[in-house]
Amino acid sequence: MSDLILFWHRRDLRISDNTGLDAARKRSAKVVGVFCLDPDILERDDVAPARVTYMIGCLDALKHRYTQVGSQLLILRGNPVQTIPALAKALNAKAVFWNWDVEPYAQTRDRLVIDALKEKGIEFLHQSWDQILHSPKEIHTSSQSPYTVYSPFWKNWSSKAKAKPLATLENATGLTENEQEIAKQAGVIQLPSAKDLGFIWHRELIISPGETAAQGKLEEFIAQNITEYKEQRNFPSVDGTSRLSAALKFGVIGIRTVWQATLEAQEHSRSEEAQGSIRTWQQELAWREFYQHAMYHFPQLAQGAYRDSFKNFPWQNNPKHFQAWCEGKTGYPIVDAAMGQLNETGWMHNRCRMIVASFLTKDLIINPQWGEKYFMQKLIDGDLSANNGGWQWSASSGMDPKPLRIFNPASQAQKFDAEGEYIRQWVSKLRSVDTEYLVTGKISSLERHRLSYPQPIVDHKVQQALFKTLYQQQKEITM
Repeated sequence: MSDLILFWHRRDLRISDNTGLDAARKRSAKVVGVFCLDPDILERDDVAPARVTYMIGCLDALKHRYTQVGSQLLILRGNPVQTIPALAKALNAKAVFWNWDVEPYAQTRDRLVIDALKEKGIEFLHQSWDQILHSPKEIHTSSQSPYTVYSPFWKNWSSKAKAKPLATLENATGLTENEQEIAKQAGVIQLPSAKDLGFIWHRELIISPGETAAQGKLEEFIAQNITEYKEQRNFPSVDGTSRLSAALKFGVIGIRTVWQATLEAQEHSRSEEAQGSIRTWQQELAWREFYQHAMYHFPQLAQGAYRDSFKNFPWQNNPKHFQAWCEGKTGYPIVDAAMGQLNETGWMHNRCRMIVASFLTKDLIINPQWGEKYFMQKLIDGDLSANNGGWQWSASSGMDPKPLRIFNPASQAQKFDAEGEYIRQWVSKLRSVDTEYLVTGKISSLERHRLSYPQPIVDHKVQQALFKTLYQQQKEITM
């Protein structure tokens, strides 16, 4: 058996601060990366072209990174339960390393890959968790149960020491020419384009792919925005967020690297306001991890509501209303602007994600799973745990001590887009409307007709009352 170790990349598309890759390099200098284009993922009906385009860009960048340190990234296409063990066997690999994942599909897949490797006499090694700062089994209540409420989770999670970033892979050895030929015969292919895979994204990506780009984005955010994040993050017309969500989803930047950057920012910040802003962003990182822990402990979340009162909720599910929501034609300017941003760029500001999710579930009374799926079909940063957690929070169906949170679209616009800049950017036909009418949505029927802008498809007050009635009835049934 050779000293070759294959490192199977999944949502850790980088060679720096990578727990499993670091451990593999400590076992052997001959470390070769491998990524499998899995049809069970790519052929789902909720895969976004923008996300696949970004992923392929990240893989292309990763290939270059491996070349720089003397090794290679091998690309496979097919069921990893067959392709990974077959490649390892063909190359006579000593072991296959990879990092854990929280998602239900990934956990089932990994167990099958482990069994297949065992059958071929190949060592498999999960070194640790890489995408999160603490294992799901490490953060628990005093009764050893997983947390279902964020606040106590944050208190426990934030009190624990965080691991430092790990070293970048260096001085690695790749395959010989003969081994490269064997790898081709075992199914290794050239990296295809997103178009080759059937995904067309005609626009420029709003977020540049790859490890170097993500590191640059982090440094820019720390230098320019983090000390004002608490105040700026809620205003969609302001570029006040990190734009690192896609990088974290695909792991092109290590979470330890990100956390360390926040600690360094704290060291250099003196004002209480700056410290508070940094802490707020740290809490957002913890929210992301809370949702990942929740998905690990409660995989049924991927299939529907957490709260019993929402498991059989009488959603109205009007398909015409849903289509209007998807197309940004609801007649509510802030909602339509947000959907316009999503459809045109593959990304949406987080405040607006909450607004449109509340509108779909509380105004249109449509099953949040419809919206959750549509987001995954569009978002460049679409992540099962974060997307599911956000939608369940907005729908009041998830782990939230305040179940009846309802956003008024007009109030949200007045508070967070007071000058209508965001609305005007994404609903161009409303650019000439006076700000007062624009942000309140009180645009006259005559003006709407003149601008070819739709009437509101529902009345917020009426729908709010209806939702509360349905909720109360359902709550009584499930008590």
